[in-house]
Amino acid sequence: MSMKGMADSQVLSFNQQIIAEFRDNQGRCGGMFEDNPMLLLTMTGARSGRQLTSPLTYHLHGDDYIVMASAGGHPRHPAWYHNVVANPQVTLEVGTDVFTATATVLDGAERTEAFDAMCEAMPRFGDYQASVDRNIPLVALRPTI
Repeated sequence: MSMKGMADSQVLSFNQQIIAEFRDNQGRCGGMFEDNPMLLLTMTGARSGRQLTSPLTYHLHGDDYIVMASAGGHPRHPAWYHNVVANPQVTLEVGTDVFTATATVLDGAERTEAFDAMCEAMPRFGDYQASVDRNIPLVALRPTI
């Protein structure tokens, strides 16, 4: 799904529908997200300080939940990325489990390894990177023990 051309209010409305479906169905979504591993990322807004939630597709890499700040191939980083950079302590909902995690932006060999694994599992993420001029960040969401 591409977020290109969607107004911020449309993205927010779309995400709210996914969040409701996720929570109503024990962490599962249908339609275009039928086979996607999904999580809900709740973070503190970088500017607002409010608690905000974004539904994201993830790839499990070891114990890390890897998410890509692709914004569906949009030329800008998504708002959630700026939020977790500013405030890396987050809450994840995966299935029916809820737990805290720390967000870490990956770089170098660590990013390359996680990116290759994510693209092997879900090739469209490689397509997102190929479609934009920016280097799409990967974020490891590491459960807090």
